[in-house]
Amino acid sequence: MLLGLLTLLAGIGQKTIWAPSETFTASAPADAAEAPLTVIDQNLRTAQGGTVKIKIEGDGNFMLAAGRPDDVDAWVGPTAHNTITGVSEDNKSLQVEHADGDATAPNPSGSDLWVSTENASGELEYSWTPPADGEWSLLLASDGTKPAPSSVSMTFPNDTSTPWAIPLMVIGGLLILAGIALVVLSARKRDGEGNGTGSLFARRARAKAEARSASRLGMVSGGMVTAAVTALVVAGTGVAANAATTPAPAPESASPEAAQGAAPVLLDAQFRRILEQVSSTADAGDAAKDAAKLAERVAGTELEVRTQNYKIRSQVGTYEARMPVRSTKLLTTVVTSDRSWPRSVLAVTQGDGNVVPQLLTLVQPSPRENYKLTETTPLQPGTTFPAIGRNGTDTLAANDKSGLLYSGEEALAGLADRLANSESSFKDKLVEGASSPYIADTLSYQAEVVKSGENGNFSFTHKVVPESTVVFRTADGGALVLGRINFGFDGTPKASGDKLTIGDDAAALAGGKETTTGMVLNFAESMAVYVPPAGSTDPIKLVAATRGLVGASFK
Repeated sequence: MLLGLLTLLAGIGQKTIWAPSETFTASAPADAAEAPLTVIDQNLRTAQGGTVKIKIEGDGNFMLAAGRPDDVDAWVGPTAHNTITGVSEDNKSLQVEHADGDATAPNPSGSDLWVSTENASGELEYSWTPPADGEWSLLLASDGTKPAPSSVSMTFPNDTSTPWAIPLMVIGGLLILAGIALVVLSARKRDGEGNGTGSLFARRARAKAEARSASRLGMVSGGMVTAAVTALVVAGTGVAANAATTPAPAPESASPEAAQGAAPVLLDAQFRRILEQVSSTADAGDAAKDAAKLAERVAGTELEVRTQNYKIRSQVGTYEARMPVRSTKLLTTVVTSDRSWPRSVLAVTQGDGNVVPQLLTLVQPSPRENYKLTETTPLQPGTTFPAIGRNGTDTLAANDKSGLLYSGEEALAGLADRLANSESSFKDKLVEGASSPYIADTLSYQAEVVKSGENGNFSFTHKVVPESTVVFRTADGGALVLGRINFGFDGTPKASGDKLTIGDDAAALAGGKETTTGMVLNFAESMAVYVPPAGSTDPIKLVAATRGLVGASFK
């Protein structure tokens, strides 16, 4: 019975005074090599289940950023770095792997790749929770030139299960019951010694003694059984509590390639943050008519067009400004799930100063560069923007015709031919009229120039810029194709001594209004067309279009 009591107490002790701690803390080794960047592997977030808490101490300012593992790896690139990959077997140390490389990197703060960033000075306590489904890594850095903080500790939920506690309590209870039974049997055997004869007085005395003994043993037995049952109930309660507090094992996650392959390159919060910065930058440049203020967030066609627009407006007060760039109202977004670079994303917004919704094209050329606005294209009146999945969509190569009526390059080439030729073979393959007025307006403008230019010979060209073409798959299996077309306007006097006159806007770029040798005007046309899926009888539809004067010169 004593053995049973000790066994029972040992089981209860495993659930109480000897119970494992609910958490454990592991720290990075003090002798780890210095590096400007430290990556905390995404596997550590799910290794123990539950929320992981991180404490970082360092000199001066530093930052901790959360991003997709492939984005973090791409940003780190060739830079020397440490990677915290796991925890030692005794759960006391973090395992750190060092990779040699470049001694410094650009400052990672402010990168568009990060979903969230924590900035700190001296010390940071961080609860690592995922911003969305999928895998997420962390990047720790000072400014890219100084070593990243080396004092890193991580507190994980601990496995508080005690597999021997219940068996010990059950075995202890059974041993106690067995001991009680043996005591009762032994007592009865002693009281029954002899042949049961004797005087009447002796037999009555023996009977009373047996009754008192049985009563006492019954009380003891009942008390011990109650204690054993109570212990088992307590043990059961402990099991229930343990089940509630012990973290469930993390579900098996898909491979990084599978998980990241379908992940959109931007979350909604990231996209909105980027749009706000782009809008603020464009507003600053527009207000000052200073293209230098655009450089941080505007590039490509849009930078070229706005630069020339500022120059013209500085001399021609009546010249129309470009439509302002607004981050709100955000009507829809198009985000690629193609995780290679360059990356292109789209937004349709309509805010103050936007007569119609405006399609904004943003491009991230490489991991360490931020997204920049490359084109702003007003939607055609009455146009319905094609449906595209909000959780990421495929991008296609310009010459990829899979599942499409036309490839992206074929669609833009057909549009360019139609704009240059009133009798184009693509005339019946494009929606025209009220829902696509840009085509009719362009053809009318060209015809009017020829008609009114009695002293000159004029020609017009529309040529696709191949490297500008971007193709997004739409929900119906078709595609939205975006790109730039260079619109050239060439004029030559018919006879010696004839003069050609250009408008004030072109004169601001050409340096004069008249020429006897000829002139060339260049416009950048930003276009977006919808291409139906293969097998459809529907025509191509011009979704958005605009042009801006980017050059004027005399021959």
